[in-house]
Amino acid sequence: MSRQRTEPSLPRGRGALSTGVIDYLRDDGVLPAPDTAGAAEPYGDDLQLALYICYELHYRGFSGVRPELEWDPPLLAVRAALEDRFLTALRRDAPVHASLDEVLDGLLVEPVRGSGVSWFLQDRGELRHLREYAAQRSLYHLKEADPHAWVLPRLSGRAKAGMAAIEYDEFGAGRADRVHAQLFADLMTDLGLDTTYGRYLDEGCAPMLALVNLMSLFGLHRRLRGALVGHFAAVEITSSPASRRLADAMKRTGAGPAAEFFYTEHVEADAVHEQVVRREVIGGLLEDEPELAADIAFGIIATSCLEDRLGDRLLADWQA
Repeated sequence: MSRQRTEPSLPRGRGALSTGVIDYLRDDGVLPAPDTAGAAEPYGDDLQLALYICYELHYRGFSGVRPELEWDPPLLAVRAALEDRFLTALRRDAPVHASLDEVLDGLLVEPVRGSGVSWFLQDRGELRHLREYAAQRSLYHLKEADPHAWVLPRLSGRAKAGMAAIEYDEFGAGRADRVHAQLFADLMTDLGLDTTYGRYLDEGCAPMLALVNLMSLFGLHRRLRGALVGHFAAVEITSSPASRRLADAMKRTGAGPAAEFFYTEHVEADAVHEQVVRREVIGGLLEDEPELAADIAFGIIATSCLEDRLGDRLLADWQA
């Protein structure tokens, strides 16, 4: 990962919404009206890229874009409309029909033989598949743990302490070379990919953008703190077995020691994090705010829904 905190370049637009937002950030156009978001495909390239760009202003911003636009009222109005379209679709497509305990238990069940991306990469993946997968996932992993940190001021007691303990691990436990975003950059280097932050935004498919946007959406809104905890639980609880398969894929293809290490590290770390998330973060949050159980469940189900969409997209591309 680049040692300098360089700001990424603005991407190419993918439709009227994203192009309008990009032109506005360049001081070269008028923002699209907020009500135009209502006609956009909620999971489509145009809306998801426009929303990603709006959110990125809260991370590193973009080269040549004025920092004060992070809190620009007209832009925030457009972002709110994009968020509403996205969140409405998620609540429609990821409804909660079970108790939180049942939803959590479902995360612990794995098929003897699966058919998802990690299974494909373990059994049949080639280096070209691993490179494409890493390029897509870089939109998340090069900011890994950042959006989850936004929930810390919104928690207290056991939930805050548990969340902070996991985040401390994610941020390298005091060692810059062990920050998980840096470990992923090392993986990318082994695979011959550019580690510059935001480099593969133009290549990022809509389902990948949606997954990153989900974290930002939940993290930036205090009212969605329960959903953010649910998202975090889904990531940590399901990570260990998938990481084991991906580590096997890296080893089988000779991707390199850093590429293999990124996933072996997650096998061990996330097995521990799983227990802390369930007992301390979720348990502590429900102890303080039991009414958030349905939001936690929604965060889990929404995450699984979007992961499935990404998996379907990647497998369809590779099989074609």
